[in-house]
Amino acid sequence: MSGVLDGLKVLDLSWGIAGPMTAMLLADHGAQVTRIERPEGDPFSHMLGYKVWNRGKRSAVLNLKDAGENALFLKLAADADVLIESFSPGVTKRLGIDYDTLAAINPKLIYCSITAYGEGTPDQDRKGYDALVAARVGLQFEQRGYAEGAVWHMTGRENPFVEAADIQPEWVQGADREGPLFVSSPWPSLGAFFSASTGVAAALFAREKTGRGQKVSTSLQQGAMACAAGVWQRMEEPDAPGFNTWILSSKSPKGHFQCKDGRWVHNWVPNPRFILGASAGDTLNASPDLTVQNDPDRFGIGPEELLVMAHYQPILQDAISKFSAAEWVEAARVAEMTMQECRSLEESLTDPLLIDDRCVTTVDDPELGPINQVGITYRLSNSQGAVQGPAHARGADTGAVKAEAAALPDPVAATAKAPAGDAPLKGIRVLDLGLAIAGPFGCQLLADLGAEVIKINALWDTYWHKNHIAYVANRGKSSIALMLKHPKAMAILKELIASADVVQHNMRYDAAQRLGIDYETLSKEHPRLIYCHTRGFEKGPRMGLPGNDQTGACLAGIQHEDGAIHAGGKPIWSLSSLGDTGNGFLSAVGILNALKDRERTGKGQFVDTSIINACLLNTSYAIAKPDGAAIPRPRLDKDQTGFSGHYRLYQAQDGWVQVAAVSDAEKAAFDRLAGDDAAGFFAGRTAALALMALAEAGVPGELSDDRYSLGLFDNALFKQRNWTTEYHDPAVGKLEQVGLTYELSGTPGVIQGPPLIVGKDTAAILHGLGYDEAGIDALAGEGAIACDPPRATQQQMKSPWQ
Repeated sequence: MSGVLDGLKVLDLSWGIAGPMTAMLLADHGAQVTRIERPEGDPFSHMLGYKVWNRGKRSAVLNLKDAGENALFLKLAADADVLIESFSPGVTKRLGIDYDTLAAINPKLIYCSITAYGEGTPDQDRKGYDALVAARVGLQFEQRGYAEGAVWHMTGRENPFVEAADIQPEWVQGADREGPLFVSSPWPSLGAFFSASTGVAAALFAREKTGRGQKVSTSLQQGAMACAAGVWQRMEEPDAPGFNTWILSSKSPKGHFQCKDGRWVHNWVPNPRFILGASAGDTLNASPDLTVQNDPDRFGIGPEELLVMAHYQPILQDAISKFSAAEWVEAARVAEMTMQECRSLEESLTDPLLIDDRCVTTVDDPELGPINQVGITYRLSNSQGAVQGPAHARGADTGAVKAEAAALPDPVAATAKAPAGDAPLKGIRVLDLGLAIAGPFGCQLLADLGAEVIKINALWDTYWHKNHIAYVANRGKSSIALMLKHPKAMAILKELIASADVVQHNMRYDAAQRLGIDYETLSKEHPRLIYCHTRGFEKGPRMGLPGNDQTGACLAGIQHEDGAIHAGGKPIWSLSSLGDTGNGFLSAVGILNALKDRERTGKGQFVDTSIINACLLNTSYAIAKPDGAAIPRPRLDKDQTGFSGHYRLYQAQDGWVQVAAVSDAEKAAFDRLAGDDAAGFFAGRTAALALMALAEAGVPGELSDDRYSLGLFDNALFKQRNWTTEYHDPAVGKLEQVGLTYELSGTPGVIQGPPLIVGKDTAAILHGLGYDEAGIDALAGEGAIACDPPRATQQQMKSPWQ
């Protein structure tokens, strides 16, 4: 089976994490990727993740400062489809390989640039190591959040329930100390990878229609914003009914419990009825009547629930501690409860179920032998993807690549530069049948690319869409509220499907089959339809279980690694996680590639991915032997300050400083500066004086900033470039959110409006299908539809949570 990207030629001039991962994803679906390496070497070549991120790529060493080798490179660039680079701003211009130069000789080239803080920003020349960016933009403080929670924090309000609730430190996430947290996950780079991959896929689709390439730009700054999109929102009325929750408070327990065998499980959202009912006897009672489907007995989400959680936490912990983690996971499976074990990366990478699904694969590395690593993370029915072998040795393909370049014709510069056009997905209609975050976020990304996205809401969805979490994934969409169990509502849905290019959902697939809206059924009538299904877990025995960001992070090893459980720490579910939203990015990439393929073949196809796949990408910095043996890698300390004395957080007199001495010269300079007592060096100085001393010594460092997010939406440059956005929302007033996390020079994205209101567009959509006012009133009277504002005939439907 051919890959959807077969025939594409990619030049990878990047290093670090985001760029190599972006090129890896292209290689996994058929692109020929050639890695162009510098004679002086790669400063990050020691990273174990290079065994993963550079798999299947050719490796050629070229000196771009040499006129002859630069000329060979220009021939390759004139023949390429995609180029990925991560040079500091201005370097490519000096080398003569900047976008304008290469676009002149190859107008079809898609040129992806990944920088630290974005070209043209005041911070563009700062060091772009992950920990430094996470510190500077406040992401380290967002790992566990603030006591008042994100909503009140961003608007300067205190949480009145924190003092009232008796919440012990051992019940909450993170090391038992104040201040920011260093975690193993390189969140800024991971956010930049997902953003760059989506941007490149959008540019490839746009090229099918326009014949033109363009520049795709993102940065670790924007990657951090992609991670924090759920916590970085500012609004005028944070106390709007149903809007605020306890979920993002650093003082709220998150459903982590230690079992009888010392291992941890995560139950999200914690359900006292399940835990207490199942554990009442001497053995676990996992009878199916403990299902959480539409269960009113789990914790609610209002901020006042902190009081309830404080009461229940020790009671639930006592109940969990009666049985082993394996027993609890099995009970949860039977009861269809969202609970999984917080396991290690090595356990994840040797899980037979993940291996059977191919989202984990074994690669025979020439240096290490067989190693397990993340496998294929999204699939198209006509392009299943395949890992193209191990990472090549540095320069192994230099001779072949030079000979190939020499045989190419000399490039000829074009004369005219094409003006910017419409957003890539203008004219594409998407039906969003998604639930919670993972599915809807992917469709929001499509809306930001210009698609018309129609959200198919249930009649009672207003309850969910009132809260700040739903706001993160539903902007730019219209909403029609349908009771799909009503035959007339189902007939309306079928009419919409007939008009759609894409159907996307993350409901359980058997539910789609029962409704008759599975791919196998719809594709018979609509062969051009792109149908995307995203799941919690891999295909296999876990596929039908309820899954979420939290359980995916448990199974992939994220919570284990970020919480330093190996060193005696506790699991942590990062508030900047890329499980749900990472899954959304993957679904958008898959849909864009399927649309690209349809431009050439006229045929639709099935796209699938999962939260666990996104989480495995987030832990792709690690590999394991097939027998589960660990391969040495940096490990986080129990206090969650860092990997080593050279790459960690230090507490100064008035704040925290992140040090990132990566090169040998930087490490030696830090040792000379700090001596044998680095902690004492910082403890005896203010953060400003410590940073001044680091700068004078040539050691990279940043203040870990707990105030950054408060000024995020006041940054005029971010507003101008749509990195942040604002609109009026009828419930919360002026609403400011993270905007576009990548830029397209030729077909720019567009933010189409605020988060949806359930049923607001029902009547307009029905008018578009030919229904008149009397017909709409009749449908509302029968309870088949709901409108906002309600029709005089509209039946009032209760939420299943009420």
